[in-house]
Amino acid sequence: MSAVYNFCAGPAMLPAPVMAKARQEFIDWQGMGVSVMEISHRSKEFIQVAKMAEADLRELMDIPDNYHVLFMHGGGRGQFAAVVNNFMGNGGRALYLLSGQWSQAAAKEAVRITSPEQIDTIELIQFVDDLKTVQLPQLDGDAEQYRYLHYCPNETVDGIEIFEDIDCPWPVVADMSSTILSREIDVSRFGLIYAGAQKNIGPSGLAIVIVRDDLLKLPSMSQAAIMDYRLARDNDSMYNTPPTYAWYLAGEVFKWLKEVGGVKVIESINTRKAELLYQCIDDLPCYSNPVALTNRSRMNVTFQLADEVLNEVFLQEAKGCGLLALKGHRIVGGMRASIYNAMPVEGVEALVAFMRNFSARYACGEPKSA
Repeated sequence: MSAVYNFCAGPAMLPAPVMAKARQEFIDWQGMGVSVMEISHRSKEFIQVAKMAEADLRELMDIPDNYHVLFMHGGGRGQFAAVVNNFMGNGGRALYLLSGQWSQAAAKEAVRITSPEQIDTIELIQFVDDLKTVQLPQLDGDAEQYRYLHYCPNETVDGIEIFEDIDCPWPVVADMSSTILSREIDVSRFGLIYAGAQKNIGPSGLAIVIVRDDLLKLPSMSQAAIMDYRLARDNDSMYNTPPTYAWYLAGEVFKWLKEVGGVKVIESINTRKAELLYQCIDDLPCYSNPVALTNRSRMNVTFQLADEVLNEVFLQEAKGCGLLALKGHRIVGGMRASIYNAMPVEGVEALVAFMRNFSARYACGEPKSA
């Protein structure tokens, strides 16, 4: 059977060595004769899995000691609500930067839980040349302090990535569901980072939360106990039964990432993959990408065909070549290749070869200027 490459935006492919090990251990983990998903989360064996996963993540991201690492329920959308409930008690206010579908969804959830008067937003408008410069509100003596500023560094639907750090006087909360572990970041610049696991970490349903200790002193709202960051911290993320198998697989992904050289090495690989694919899009008249060069996502490469009639032909032929899940999000259409950490360079090379062959055979679009 020829190689199959899964370009799904999430749940995304996991590293092949991790999947092979998980298959081998599925019904007999550590010689116990049972699966890791069948043992108690409070057993000494699983406690060791949990401790190792946190230690490896701390090492990979160089997480300072004054940050807590929580393994939570509910994926990324669960954290849309949890961030608000944990930090917005006693009429707090927050500022949301809107750069695409997911940052907008987070802001809508915040308004739903609180009120429009408590949530301010700033639109980051996508242009061909660049994203609009962020103009944050100016503080004066009577200015309201925001509890936090929220943004999404990588918008998977739109293929937009913000690489610059956000400088502001308030704690920065970042939805890094599709950014985490893909490139080096300075954790100390953030008050809280959260990430749904299904892109660069593991199976869907699990979320990672990295929160600075001082934010846990902010007044909270009433909420479900399992989404309370303070309870999660005090109970080592085991206030109730956690998603143990997802936690185990996340730990295996962290081990794999360390084995390949860590985040610095994987960032170099990710940059190479993105450059290969964007060069193909820019070279050939059949394809286009409108996102500014400085804001093109390394994780989610979106593109349009010059002739939309060929969309289904492209998808069917790609599938026949083992190139799966290339259909763009239903909101924006076109194509999308998600090339997270687990996607090997060979997968992108196979996609580029197919795209060049497809363009030559169908000759769609006008020639591009040099």
